[in-house]
Amino acid sequence: MKKILVTGGAGFIGANFIKYMLNNHEDRVVNLDMLTYAGNLDNLSEVEKHPLYTFIKGDIRDRKQIKSIFNEYDIDTVINFAAESHVDRSIEEPEIFLSTNVIGTQVLLDTAKNHWKENPEDKHCRKFKPNVKFVQVSTDEVYGTLGKTGLFTEKTPLAPNSPYAASKTSADLLVRAYHETFGMPVNITRCSNNYGPYQFPEKLIPLMINNCIQNKSLPVYGDGMQVRDWLHVSDHCVAIDTVLRKGKVGEVYNIGGNNEKANIEIVKLLIKELNKTENLIKYVKDRPGHDRRYAIDNTKISTELGWKPAYTFEQGMAETIRWYLENNNWLKKIVTGEYRDYYDNMYRQ
Repeated sequence: MKKILVTGGAGFIGANFIKYMLNNHEDRVVNLDMLTYAGNLDNLSEVEKHPLYTFIKGDIRDRKQIKSIFNEYDIDTVINFAAESHVDRSIEEPEIFLSTNVIGTQVLLDTAKNHWKENPEDKHCRKFKPNVKFVQVSTDEVYGTLGKTGLFTEKTPLAPNSPYAASKTSADLLVRAYHETFGMPVNITRCSNNYGPYQFPEKLIPLMINNCIQNKSLPVYGDGMQVRDWLHVSDHCVAIDTVLRKGKVGEVYNIGGNNEKANIEIVKLLIKELNKTENLIKYVKDRPGHDRRYAIDNTKISTELGWKPAYTFEQGMAETIRWYLENNNWLKKIVTGEYRDYYDNMYRQ
């Protein structure tokens, strides 16, 4: 049985990952989440009483609390999802992104290193307990932007273009440094754009679905021709688990869905599926430093670890649209802020 600390587990990808792990393994899962605006415990209501699941409200920057969690649960695995992740917000307020994404990652790394070393008293000890690992969940945005051709590989130079991407790049380099300097067992995964159930409606697909339901305008940056590679969150969860169990220590693995689509193409698809008209589209001024194209080369994880995406884009989008339509109350709670009451109702006592 692994004793896994999942940070940021109340967010979109983290919550899906926790449910995947509890449904497929007999590992203990400790979920640490600060419950900022995008953290929603309602996403995990179906597993909150699972005997192998524990939720703790906390901040990855709180060194004392992180050390206490490692000691109490004897954590041997970290899956670090915890991050400020919205590019627009990073342009408005970069400092919180640096604080959470960089300093928070360093606190996790330092605590894990000290807990996992075979000889904690030896500052230069490079021997670690067996079967421990730190998995940093990152993004393809650390690579910057592509032209009309080419793909991101694990050897693509890092060239972030937004404060968010720069903070994730910095965190990745810290993880790499802890492996190179201290011999710490780590992996880094870099994924393309995720979509699926429970995604906070500031992101493209749930935002457009919600606005269509409300008959509101659909804001599209620039000409809408920014291209992204779309990955279903369930495929992403399987990939992270695969890297955790099979990934070669110290390696980076790119995870993509093999589904390149322009933003405007996504918007028009949703309009069609939801029986709306393109009159709802409103082109707005492009955001600063907006990367034109992302696309992931999956060759390494596919050939070395045997993972490949199971979802076709058509299947994934159909399921995603249906989920949001069938869970309109979940969307309403998000939009009104009512979801923030869940922690008080369930955990305050």
